[in-house]
Amino acid sequence: MTLRFLTSGESHGRGLLVVTEGLPAGIPVCLQDLELRLARRRRGFGRGGRASIERDELTVWGGLRNGRTTGGPVGVSIGNAEWESWDEAMNPWAVCVEAACMRAVTAPRPGHADLAGSVKFGHRDMRNVLERSSARTTAPRTVAGTLAARMLEELGVAVRGAVESIGGVAVRTPETFEEWTRASLSELGVTRPEDEETLKKRILQAAEEGDSLGGTFVLSITGLPPGVGSFAEWDERLDGLLGQAILSIPGVKGVEFGEGFHSAELPGSRLHDPIVVDGGRWTRPSNNAGGLEGGMSNGGEIRLRAVMKPIPTMKKGLPSFDTVSDRPCAGHSERSDVCAVPSACVVAEAMAAWTVACAVTAQFGNDRMDDLAQRFASYKQRAERWNLHA
Repeated sequence: MTLRFLTSGESHGRGLLVVTEGLPAGIPVCLQDLELRLARRRRGFGRGGRASIERDELTVWGGLRNGRTTGGPVGVSIGNAEWESWDEAMNPWAVCVEAACMRAVTAPRPGHADLAGSVKFGHRDMRNVLERSSARTTAPRTVAGTLAARMLEELGVAVRGAVESIGGVAVRTPETFEEWTRASLSELGVTRPEDEETLKKRILQAAEEGDSLGGTFVLSITGLPPGVGSFAEWDERLDGLLGQAILSIPGVKGVEFGEGFHSAELPGSRLHDPIVVDGGRWTRPSNNAGGLEGGMSNGGEIRLRAVMKPIPTMKKGLPSFDTVSDRPCAGHSERSDVCAVPSACVVAEAMAAWTVACAVTAQFGNDRMDDLAQRFASYKQRAERWNLHA
């Protein structure tokens, strides 16, 4: 069975839910795993008031028993703390007309899904679009990715993320295990306290100007043997699958692996990673490919970088028009963040973990965790023996 998940819910609805299908039976999971990842998603200097209000209270409806997955669909819901104050405007059966009118959105925000989404589905009130296109809906994705990450951890595969820049201010990215750990604990996803202070100043400046900031973050995936993914079919290429997963995160506008776009500036003799034999084993003195060749892992660290644009909801709305009066106006303004790059990085970790878990289970099976672990270890040993004959 192929791994998949579906989500439902709106930003100001009763809550959000995710149902995963295909996770092996026997993955050890504790509530703290999910709560910690969701808390990291809420983190970040520059987040709006919503992040401080939500507590992401979880309810598990099935698929977990006694701290382990059962092999059945895992269903988890996340409550929205402000539901009571939005019930009259968002009630699924009968809204209060006055409350709905007060919450109505008729001035689309440039850079958001408002206008195109309202045209697609015929909504005069764009509230129906922005509620579902909101980044709040990445919370259930984070839950799914955390379950996948626990599966990968049992196999010795790690997915880590860190912020690389915000608002044009670049900081040092992690290289060692300790640095990745510090980044995971940092409010802004960085390794050094001085970098955190520098980025806070940039965010404060944007907040005072009523503006928003984007940035870049990096992901590191380690522990995969060569050959996960495939060159044989276009939709099985691991780099393509990772790219789609990361680009599906609201606000992400670009993804690159290894040297990425810089590759266009380099001759092949300088770009491609030489294969050398050292002590009877083949190795690579560089990783410009970012750990991926021919749509497959090559045994090295998979390193990718993603770009997140500034959030389109700002205190000073950009020029737009009102779809009711057809008159020029400022785009709709709603409580929002100044910068959400650290949060997007956590969501990207989750989406990358889910994508790698899909590739791993497609290749090695997904009925039982112990069987999967045995087959994965056997394949790694075979790849190691092949390497020893280099």
